[in-house]
Amino acid sequence: MRLVAMAIVIAITVLHAASGAASAAPPSITALVPVSAQPMGPAQPTEQRTHCARTAPLAGDRGGEPAGHRQLDIGQAWRFSRGAGVTVAVIDTGITPHPRLPALTGGGDYVTSGDGLNDCDLHGTVVAGIIAARPSAADGFAGVAPEARLLSIRQSSGAFEARSRTPEARRERTVGAGYGPLSTLARAIVRAAELGAKVINISEVACAPADEPFDDDAVASALAIARRHDAVVVAAAGNLSDTGGCREQNPLAAASPDDAWLQIRSLASPARFGRDILTVGAVDARTGQPAEFSLRGPWLTVAAPGTEISSVVGGNVIDGLVGERGRRLLAGTSYAAAYVSGVVALVRSRYPQLSAAEVIDRVVRTAHGGPDPDAAVGYGIIDPVAALTADLPDVTALPDPGDGITVAAPRPRPPDHGPAIAVAATLAVVAAGVAAVFAVTRRRR
Repeated sequence: MRLVAMAIVIAITVLHAASGAASAAPPSITALVPVSAQPMGPAQPTEQRTHCARTAPLAGDRGGEPAGHRQLDIGQAWRFSRGAGVTVAVIDTGITPHPRLPALTGGGDYVTSGDGLNDCDLHGTVVAGIIAARPSAADGFAGVAPEARLLSIRQSSGAFEARSRTPEARRERTVGAGYGPLSTLARAIVRAAELGAKVINISEVACAPADEPFDDDAVASALAIARRHDAVVVAAAGNLSDTGGCREQNPLAAASPDDAWLQIRSLASPARFGRDILTVGAVDARTGQPAEFSLRGPWLTVAAPGTEISSVVGGNVIDGLVGERGRRLLAGTSYAAAYVSGVVALVRSRYPQLSAAEVIDRVVRTAHGGPDPDAAVGYGIIDPVAALTADLPDVTALPDPGDGITVAAPRPRPPDHGPAIAVAATLAVVAAGVAAVFAVTRRRR
């Protein structure tokens, strides 16, 4: 018994030393810890440290229909659905109301004591415009699901920071720069689900090197609650950045899908829960090639346009923001996720009888990719028209408002072997520990 105990200790030590690989195992959304939407407000008192962002006017001739809309043929998708009757929660930096977002409701604020309808960063407002801005004859821009409702929950801000952070708070991962701990992200997800959102857009990512501790159990538990409320969660894959946690790109190819989890260098949450949510990578809006800034990973589900982005802020179409570092064009997986959330709203409006899991399956199976998922685009670039019209098994669509279009569905997802491999790896380590103990004992004799 003593030898077995020593072997187990050795096994645990070895597994802890390989924490990067262990933490990189495919995670599941399960109720690991209790999570509640309450209390509202920040986890620690916050204060604004930088100026708010300003909008940048359109550059050159980038007005009219955005390149991403053309790539996805959004105009054709509107023949079948415009998102009516669906509420999309935007967990982000807040949303500033304007006339092109008339169906907007505040859902709460975890940065200050507001209602979610204040956006110092303008990031959430841009995301909201891509999802559900109403059209205007003056500029030709409209969101992907212009008749959907929006629910704004402010969870992060690059302009705010905690006044004084406790040692525990310093260890907690945050989304992006500024204020936005994972603990309040978990609360925001629960809040969105409890308020009835059927689509939850999370254009936020917390990143860390794969060999560092990464505690997102609260996020996993919150996602499990969202699933029980039949909400489809859409999350951005994350952007490579010298200043953020996503500093090192993950490998593109591996010998097998399971090997890919052991080779990752950067972890991202909630993106890494892509087995149970829609995790979205970015592609070039013109070429369809994976965007260089888009963080790869075996958790990628689908991809959508993430470059040449435009949206509506304050009633005007913009393609950039001006912040502390000057003007920057809109690009990123945040906006790719917004495209997917808009498409999910279209699908949920057209097929209200489908469960969240069935909606995810429909979006995945109609995406354009290879026979197997890859680390850059998952199962491929979404196809809104196919997602709305494909003749898939066990799906009965509502009558088409326009002419029907039938598209063949790609092959379904392969089975997940991650848990079996994790068990086998653990047993192998324990066996190695037993062998090491016996070897030491024999030498002592």
